[in-house]
Amino acid sequence: MVLPLVLAFQLAAERPAVFHALKGQTVASAPRIDTTITIDGRLDKPVWRRAAILTGFSEYAPVDQRPAPDSTDVLVWYSPTALYFGIRAYEPHGIVRATLADRDKITNDDNVEFHIDTFREGRKAVVFIVNPLGVQADGTKNEGGGFMPGANVAPGQNDLSADFQWESKGRLTEYGYEVEIRIPFSSLRYPEAREHRWGLQIDRHTQHNGYEETWTPARKASASFIAQEGELRGITGITHGQVLELNPELTDAIAGNPPTTGTAWSYTSKAQLGGNVKWGIGSNFVLNGTIKPDFSQVEADATQIATDARFALFYPEKRPFFVEGSELFNVPNTLVYTRRIAQPDAAVKLTGKIGQNDVAVLSALDAGSTTPNGERPLVDIVRLQRDIGLQSTAGLLYSDRVGGGRDNTVGSGDVHITFGKMYFAQFQAVMSSTTMGGTTSTGPMWEAVVDRTGRAFGFHYNVLGIHPDFQTDNGFVARTGVIQPGIANRYSWYGAPGGFLERFNVFLRTLGTWDYNDFLAGRHVLEENAQANMQFTLRGGWNVNFNPAVGSYAFDSAAYAGVRTATSSGVAVPFVPLGRQSNSLMNLSISTPQYPRFAASVGTTFGNDIDFFEASAVHRTDYSASLDLRPDDRLRVSATYVSSSFTRQSDGARNFSTRIPRLKIEYQLARPLFVRVVSQYTANVQQPLLDPSTGRTLLVSNGSGGFAPSTSQVANTLRADFLISYRPNPGTVVFVGYGNSLTESDPLAFQRLRRTTDGFFVKLSYLFRGVGAAD
Repeated sequence: MVLPLVLAFQLAAERPAVFHALKGQTVASAPRIDTTITIDGRLDKPVWRRAAILTGFSEYAPVDQRPAPDSTDVLVWYSPTALYFGIRAYEPHGIVRATLADRDKITNDDNVEFHIDTFREGRKAVVFIVNPLGVQADGTKNEGGGFMPGANVAPGQNDLSADFQWESKGRLTEYGYEVEIRIPFSSLRYPEAREHRWGLQIDRHTQHNGYEETWTPARKASASFIAQEGELRGITGITHGQVLELNPELTDAIAGNPPTTGTAWSYTSKAQLGGNVKWGIGSNFVLNGTIKPDFSQVEADATQIATDARFALFYPEKRPFFVEGSELFNVPNTLVYTRRIAQPDAAVKLTGKIGQNDVAVLSALDAGSTTPNGERPLVDIVRLQRDIGLQSTAGLLYSDRVGGGRDNTVGSGDVHITFGKMYFAQFQAVMSSTTMGGTTSTGPMWEAVVDRTGRAFGFHYNVLGIHPDFQTDNGFVARTGVIQPGIANRYSWYGAPGGFLERFNVFLRTLGTWDYNDFLAGRHVLEENAQANMQFTLRGGWNVNFNPAVGSYAFDSAAYAGVRTATSSGVAVPFVPLGRQSNSLMNLSISTPQYPRFAASVGTTFGNDIDFFEASAVHRTDYSASLDLRPDDRLRVSATYVSSSFTRQSDGARNFSTRIPRLKIEYQLARPLFVRVVSQYTANVQQPLLDPSTGRTLLVSNGSGGFAPSTSQVANTLRADFLISYRPNPGTVVFVGYGNSLTESDPLAFQRLRRTTDGFFVKLSYLFRGVGAAD
């Protein structure tokens, strides 16, 4: 019912914008003031009257090239050791959204982002974000390369995995809010220069209307958001200093062991002492080292539903040693995936910039991948990237993992070329060599991309090829042995100011998948699918999505090498799926704005699909829902529910289902201190796999070289975790936690729950940080 209503509104296509209302700044000179102040969130100190004023913000999203409805003034000055910002954000339209949240958890608050491009590359920036109370989020933004495992984000999105040392404090006012910020120069990387001219963009997010507003008038019709930054001039005589950080860590994990006899559990303790060291070499290089690092602060991975046997699951990297400087290891197609380094005994990393060249080197001895003969693999990764003009780059990668009777080496080259204001092209060529058991196999991977980012029309065309013998032990490739050309076109329409419909996007995508050798031989396509993703952004911050998709699939018999089927006489023979099957799915979702006390979303996917585990046609039904509650500025309650079910079309039997409700409650006792309880129930049912052509039970590998009939698998698991976290600054933490898992026979009955695992953990770490005089 929403769709006819939305389409009834007249949509404005792309046309030259008349933009007389804005006179936004693009250049600002920061005054030098040789003083220091206490950061208390008040801008009434005399020094702020001498600061430069940055104003004239314009709307960027959902519609660009319009004056911002909310006024923002940003004050800036610097001392020899730090950069200072002050924010006066006016909010005459509604309640300011602000909570006393944990670090990096302020997306749903009103917030202001500072993007600082110290090298004036126009493609990378460090990001500092504050909410109205001064709660911090920070990280990096990188528009080059590919998917970034540091925070599971795509190019151009904020990667909040890195943490910097800086100060901020804010307060609500009668007119809105104001925030005071101090960023030490020792927390930034920048080139040596007599006068520094840094790229700067300020990006304000207002929750009452869902708008994004920028200091310089950024436009949608551009291949780069960062390149539309302004310039901060006049920075001279600053001091970075030699930064040395020592971060010892003490952890103790106490694991519970179920009783073998009687009812008493036994517990074993595993205390470990480790630590990290960081040395800032000048103003643009950092050397990191770690010995037996502890990663207990990493939250458990969010559950993913594995409904497609053709793809491996990807989990983002969250471990602090690896995420710092991870943007310099960013390579198209995730050739660097540091979660492959499971648990290093020791590791060292050097990252920085020499002239126009980015340098990143990582070496680790991986105890978590110890082989049966006790040998620990040695991992080495080297990434070099050179700037070519503004925004264009060329890069090289060398990666190897050696030890345990297996050696894997990967070498690659890539180039990213931006031309005009709206276009870029990207090319990559990779070769891998793997030696195991005296046999060496080699295989290439390659990709070509061309992209246009226009205001009303854009496209992304690419072709990716991955040889069957291509392997990357230090990277992540979900699927090999395929060639995939893809075509994606985007059309955007914008509503009139104040209209019900603010923006309508439709993405039309088609993707073909060929077996690698079949494509080169000109044979038939293995898979093809098409989808239309329609996004409606409505006044007030509502979002509605309609996403129909259709596809046609043949089956790669090599993917079923570990499956057998029985003949009528009971003889086991290889299982070979026959013919092609098609699917047709519809996805619908709607999300509310971020109201002062809650936000919610619901979604569903339904239609005809394919169960690739048994190559059968099924009816698919998925549901999802989320509810975020904020009863006050300290309490956060998040509830989610996802489910998926397959019903065979041949016999009407439900052969797969999963239901996952999750509840997270956090209470922020103070800015550095919170308590959290997370509970998640996972109910899975997988019926025996059947041969769709005969109805007989499929035989699967039993792990000993033989085959056995597949059986039903039922798992009902309730996981609960409790955590007290005290983190006054990055590196100094006290974590105390407890978690357990329970199981029961009936799904979601919450009766006769039986404990299967539990454990306690404690972590203590302290950051010793010294900033000495530069040579």
